[in-house]
Amino acid sequence: MGTITVTVEDKVEENFRKTVSETKGKGKGILGSATNEAMKDWVGKQRQKKISKEMLVLLDKGFEMGKFKNVSRDELHER
Repeated sequence: MGTITVTVEDKVEENFRKTVSETKGKGKGILGSATNEAMKDWVGKQRQKKISKEMLVLLDKGFEMGKFKNVSRDELHER
């Protein structure tokens, strides 16, 4: 396990500690567990944002549809 020393705004720390206490209780390791959970959630959100941006770029570029190249929706449904 790694150790990270961080500095956060007083109000953020206060709200975090209060929320952790209200939702998970008090005890050894609970604050660390909640911090770990918060970091995992943040990383997941950042990865999802990256994936979404990459997918939007692919959609903007378009992609090969095989034999249906340059066929309109109406033409496709006439078949």
